[in-house]
Amino acid sequence: MGEWLQSLIPWGTDVILWLQSFRTPALDGLFVGATYLGEEYFYIGFLPLVYWCIHKELGIQLGYLLMLSNYLNGWAKLLYRLPRPAAADMAYLRHEASPSFPSGHSQNAVAMWCYLALTVKRAAFWILAIVLIALIAISRVYVGVHFPQDLAGGLLIGGVLLALYVLLGDRVIAPWLRRQPLALRLVLGAVAPLIMLFVYPRDYNGLYPAETAATIVGVLVGISLGAPLEERYIGFSVAGPFWKRLARLLVGIAIIVLVYLLPKLLLPETFAPALDTAIRVLRYALMAFTLTVVAPWLFVRLRLADRSARGNSGCRHA
Repeated sequence: MGEWLQSLIPWGTDVILWLQSFRTPALDGLFVGATYLGEEYFYIGFLPLVYWCIHKELGIQLGYLLMLSNYLNGWAKLLYRLPRPAAADMAYLRHEASPSFPSGHSQNAVAMWCYLALTVKRAAFWILAIVLIALIAISRVYVGVHFPQDLAGGLLIGGVLLALYVLLGDRVIAPWLRRQPLALRLVLGAVAPLIMLFVYPRDYNGLYPAETAATIVGVLVGISLGAPLEERYIGFSVAGPFWKRLARLLVGIAIIVLVYLLPKLLLPETFAPALDTAIRVLRYALMAFTLTVVAPWLFVRLRLADRSARGNSGCRHA
């Protein structure tokens, strides 16, 4: 398959140049904005918004789904190692260093927005999801960082992952985990992601464990430890007036940013690779743990949220 994808590069380059022939300042703004909807910083704001202010369980499920999508996408990139688009007359509105195939933005967009549409179960939201997926995917070609075949691969992998996540994750694994003792859930939440870290291949610079895997595993550990502890000992409610929800978001994001920045300010910039991996895992685990349990505890203490084990908005899958 790798040779076939390589053979499509000239055709894909022609498609990029054709699409960029329609460039205008307005389209530049539209598609650069759309590509930001698939960036890490968008998800850092969006997932806490869902978890703290809209629906707790949905926020957790989106977090798991997004991390699994990134994990598979990184693995596929390392498997095929296709170069990014490059042509003398091509415009580059964004710059990426990782391999090209498949498109992570497209893959994550299908998984996340279709999962949300399945949960909300409204025709209007399905239309919104389709529009956003199309904009995010096309934007990656327009800004010059992906071939159209990268989009197709990302959309396909994202769709398959979504189907497996709903059929197995939501309907089999999650209900089974809820029936287990808290101690077992915590052990599994720490061990399973660490296994994922060490089975992940070397990155394209030859680093093992890979930096991408360390980031994803750290988030998974933090969520897997924090979510059951929050459920057992805090049980905060997402309900409340608009100003309380907004206050939660602002206070919580400020805390997460602080947790993100403190290691950079307090620790040296370079470590031995193994120690650097351990610190990265711990750093992102702490961020996710803060999101899932520390911030909710603080919200309750500040009276920005009430305690309620059933504080969700009641959305369910069909």
